[in-house]
Amino acid sequence: MNQAVLNAKQEMVSEISNKIKEAGATVVVEYRGLTVAEVTELRRALKAENVDLKVYKNTMFERAADDLGFEDIKPSLKGPNAYAFSKDATAGARILAKFAKKHKNLILKEGIVEGKVCDDKMIKELSTLPNKEGMLSMLLGCLQQPLSGFARAVQAVADARAEGGAAPAAEEAKEEAAA
Repeated sequence: MNQAVLNAKQEMVSEISNKIKEAGATVVVEYRGLTVAEVTELRRALKAENVDLKVYKNTMFERAADDLGFEDIKPSLKGPNAYAFSKDATAGARILAKFAKKHKNLILKEGIVEGKVCDDKMIKELSTLPNKEGMLSMLLGCLQQPLSGFARAVQAVADARAEGGAAPAAEEAKEEAAA
């Protein structure tokens, strides 16, 4: 084989390896039967969430996966595949799963998420999770819940004292001390 061709293939494998390493998730999908318009629609939806969709030769992706120790993904590398790389572990899976519901020709195969090979069921489960910002806002809501309850209790005590009566909690404490 020509040395220039070998160098080009090595560069391609290196590029794929870097994309896999940098991505929080890499999802393999089969796109056989999608029209150009549908693929364009999919690419736009993915680009809006900073997900990169690329088509590589399966052998090139296989070599990159071998280099990184992801041999378990090899069986899914048959047919016309596209590879979605995203920094956010859920973004690619979420958009691809939503698109696959409307377009039966898009098939979720497998993926690499946070350094582990995941099957299509795991990818579909991952697609139900919100993105990183959504998860952080849910966590913040959980953390705020006890604080807001405490703030309401303090406000109730302050309101009771402002009305001239003793605070309900203070009355209970006096009753317990007397008993």
